[in-house]
Order: sequence, then C-alpha cells, then structure tokens
Amino acid sequence: MTIAISPFARAAAPKRGTPWVSSPLALALLVLSASAFAQSKPAVIFDMGGKFDKSFNESAYRGVERWKQESGKPYLEFEISNDTQRVQAIRRMAERGASPIISVGFAQASALEQVAKEFPKTQFAIVDAEVKLPNVQSLLFKEHEGSYLVGAMAVLVSKTGKVGFVGGMDIPLIRKFQCGYEQGAKATNPKVEVFSNMTGTTSSAWNDPTRGGELAKAQFAKGSDVVFAAAGGTGSGVYQAAKDAGRLAIGVDSNQNHLQPGTMLTSMVKNVDVAVYNVLKGWKAGTTVLGLKEGGVEYALDQHNAKLVTPALKSKVEAIKADIISGKVKVADFMADGACKY
Repeated sequence: MTIAISPFARAAAPKRGTPWVSSPLALALLVLSASAFAQSKPAVIFDMGGKFDKSFNESAYRGVERWKQESGKPYLEFEISNDTQRVQAIRRMAERGASPIISVGFAQASALEQVAKEFPKTQFAIVDAEVKLPNVQSLLFKEHEGSYLVGAMAVLVSKTGKVGFVGGMDIPLIRKFQCGYEQGAKATNPKVEVFSNMTGTTSSAWNDPTRGGELAKAQFAKGSDVVFAAAGGTGSGVYQAAKDAGRLAIGVDSNQNHLQPGTMLTSMVKNVDVAVYNVLKGWKAGTTVLGLKEGGVEYALDQHNAKLVTPALKSKVEAIKADIISGKVKVADFMADGACKY
C-alpha cells in the first residue's frame, strides 16, 4: 500500500495474495492503518481486477502515482475484491477525511452516490459513470470513437475480411466499445464479418484469461485474423491466443502493445491516467467527457507495433481520426441510443 501500516495492522491483516473479505474488520484495518494520513489526503478505490490488471485500473494507478511523485504527497488506496465492499470502502475513506475520493469504474456509481450524499462537504470523483451531485466530478470517455478507429485499422490489415471482438462483462459500456468497433470495420469494408462475444455477466468476467483465450480461438477458427479485446484482465488470454495462432490482437485502455510485441496491432488507449491526474491537480464538480478531440482516447503507436503499422496504414487511420474530430464522421454511441444504430 501507499500508506504506512502499523505493526498491529500488519500482523492482523491478511497475507499478500489473500483476498480482502467484506467484513467490517477488514475495512477497519484499512482505516486504522491510514488514519494518520487521511486528513485531507486523496484516496483512490480500484475496482474488480485490481490496480495491476495491465488495463483500466492500472491506468488510473499510473495517474495517481504521477501525482504522488510530482507533489511528494501520499494518498490512500483500496482494491475491491468483491461487490459487497464498495459502500463500506468509500464511506470509511470519507469518515477519515480523505478528499477527493476517486472511485475507478462504473460499478461504484451507486455506492459513491450514496456516500456522497452522506458527506456533502467531501469531494468525490468517479470514472466511467455520471453521478449528478454538487460534490462529485464524473469522468466519461468517448470509447466509441477510439473503437471506431481500431475497427477501421483491423479491417485495413485483415487478409480474410473477418475480424473479432471479445468483451468482458456484458454491460452497456462494453457494448459501446463493440458498437464503435463494428462501425469502423463496416465503414471501411461493408462486406466485413465481425464476430463478437462477451466473457460473462458478472464481475468475474474482467479477470478470466482462460475464457478470453477460448473465445478468441473460436473466432480464429471461423476465419478472423484480428481480434479486439475490451475485457480488462481477461484480455491477456486473448492476446496470448493471438500470439499462439499467429494472428493479430488489439489491446484496450492502457497501451498493451508490449504484452505480445509483434502480434499486437495497436491498443485503443483510454487516458484514465490523465483524467485521474487532473482530478488530483484540480477537482471540479460536474461531468467531463473526453474523446479523440480532447485526447481522452487514442490508438497506440510505439516500437512494439512499428513494423505492423506502415506509413500508408497510419496515414489512412489519421485521416479517419481527423474526420471524426471535425464531425465529418459521426460515430453512434450505444449508451446514448440504447442500441447499435448506424
């Protein structure tokens, strides 16, 4: 943890690798060990999958770590390991004076709203959900725009005219990724086939690499030669399957090109780290929406995919990006429309 832990708390707390349970004792140990630091210090609560999921949570972690290094100040943190902990974790942070309290992930929205009403003078922020309260900053992203770009990119390199999508938990937010990806693919090649699967309907779908690999293999068997995973930690199984099959994969949220260099075509980067960092630099109530124009989403280029992204390919993708930013190309938003309409 970033905070100091007393000898008593260290002895009483579960050993490294042991999941926290939802009992009051587990959360009490957290705040007891943190109490000396919690006065007006920020807190971040990572959701299922953990802060080292190499994806969404980890991007938030990089943002708060950047703030820590620049400011020299500590922060509090907690990793949710089951659905029952959210309200308790947020409330405990608020009781000890932490502010702002940043909840990472849409699943914390109802818990944060409940606690924010109880502590109207405390500043809160949430990533990927909108909570309309005067003491909450909501951070939203135009994932459909970035997904459109990588969908077009997938089709431009596909040799079979068939591409795939593997989502994590089947929720509107992930359908938003899927819909954007399909739009980009079909706008680029109307005859393309897009295979789509969701990993599951519970929060465990974010951390199931084995299932992710199985879904990717099934899509490869149908002829797909590029697959985009929007599935948190589950994506690592998709990328491994692509590597093993000699196909291409597209990462999500963080730049994941380094995970399987040579077979990662790109990553649809969602700059959660920048959003979280900005909250810590200057919290402000209201809703912030970040798309391609605002630098909230992007596709990743680095040394790990340099041989895959030719100058000609990059030129075509940049042209599509410019059209989205200018408004010439309008990408449908699944969450706004309630369906994938395009």
